Amino acid sequence: MKDATKHARGGFATRLGIVLATAGSAVGLGNVWRFPYMTGQNGGAAFIAIYLGCVLLLGIPGMIAEFIVGRHAKANAARAYDKLSNGRPWKLVGYLGILTSTIILGFYAVVAGWCLQYLYASLAGHLQGDADYVTRYFSEFSSHPLKPCLWAVAFILITHFVVVRGVERGIERAAKLLMPALLVLLVVIVVASCMLPGAGAGIEFLLKPGFSKLSTGVMLEALGQAFFSLSLGTACLCTYASYFSKDTNLAGSAVQIALLDSFIAVLAGLMIFPAAFSVGITPDAGPSLVFITLPNVFQQAFSSVPVVGNIIAVLFYALLVFAALTSTISMHEIGTAFFTEELHTGRDKAGWTVTVVCAAIAVVCSLSPGAVPSLKLFGLNILDFCDHLTAQYLLPLGALLTCLFVGWYVPRTIVYDELTNGGRLGKGIFPAFLFAVRFFCPLLILLVFLHQMGII
Repeated sequence: MKDATKHARGGFATRLGIVLATAGSAVGLGNVWRFPYMTGQNGGAAFIAIYLGCVLLLGIPGMIAEFIVGRHAKANAARAYDKLSNGRPWKLVGYLGILTSTIILGFYAVVAGWCLQYLYASLAGHLQGDADYVTRYFSEFSSHPLKPCLWAVAFILITHFVVVRGVERGIERAAKLLMPALLVLLVVIVVASCMLPGAGAGIEFLLKPGFSKLSTGVMLEALGQAFFSLSLGTACLCTYASYFSKDTNLAGSAVQIALLDSFIAVLAGLMIFPAAFSVGITPDAGPSLVFITLPNVFQQAFSSVPVVGNIIAVLFYALLVFAALTSTISMHEIGTAFFTEELHTGRDKAGWTVTVVCAAIAVVCSLSPGAVPSLKLFGLNILDFCDHLTAQYLLPLGALLTCLFVGWYVPRTIVYDELTNGGRLGKGIFPAFLFAVRFFCPLLILLVFLHQMGII
């Protein structure tokens, strides 16, 4: 018998839709942009090995914890925590997740808008020139008073029109289109990159561990990357799980999503490192890697056939746009579900509420790096402040509280029933999961939190 709640709220129609949509919420610019430069700065394959271990030890239990809250409550994040806490202060964890995702969507749309601009620029051939030209191009664009704002708002509007169509007709359909397209684009660029002269050095850097470069700092960076890559602490996983059916294997889905997310991150490294090494550039340029370093890499690597370099650039920025969109859809849905259920209104009106709020945040964030540098909080421009606030404080706090909530407050019978689907699946993993969310995951998250604050 189908769950009556699903008819009222909507839900994912297929298991494939669940995996692709939820994996899409995790797969984003963090995989295709942040992961490669983090790997480049922290020793290549050794960093990846530690990262994968952190996904296993922290990522999967953390995902399952949010899944349990969302699916059991069958409600938006705020109401879900409220239901399971019986009106106690734990309900604030849901509100924290909604606040965090709203801020993230606002500033994330700015970088996503830059990707849209660069997709347009690569299609129009505007990225042709030497290194100084490419650097100047990004500086002039990012400091323009209007262009970054328009691209950011455009990206939020694209996201809006997917989300308001509903879970099955909007989010699930988009995931089934975007995720395969993302994988195809990624594989095409990986093949082109690995065929370049001298690409072997980049492949070796990515796949041959150099454990001599490991340090406590590198391990904590890998732990932090695993934490942020999987969208822990944003209420996204909780919200999506509220649309899961009762026979969805939560542990199995978490493993599949984590594997797909990690696979895409490693493929992103195979896309960037061989091309960068082939032209003698070490891919440790930090956040500027995508918008300043890589346009030069594509031009130099395919200098003998410029049209191929331009095509690769187009495919690359299309890839970034798709990756960003899978994440912005999930973040928009968190607020849309909240306003739909708490204000008892339609998805369209709720969606516009989220869109307007996030567009306002995006405009301020777009202006602060260049056009209006006086827009600052605590010495940081608004874009960097929002990134700093969410990454170093709100996300770790939300994930830590969720693990403590599921591990210590939610009745064990509920946790057991949700994890094992009423005792039908994986009963043997329950003790290990309970130990992880009670002790191990909180300790790891606390280490990330202290590291982000500069204490360790």
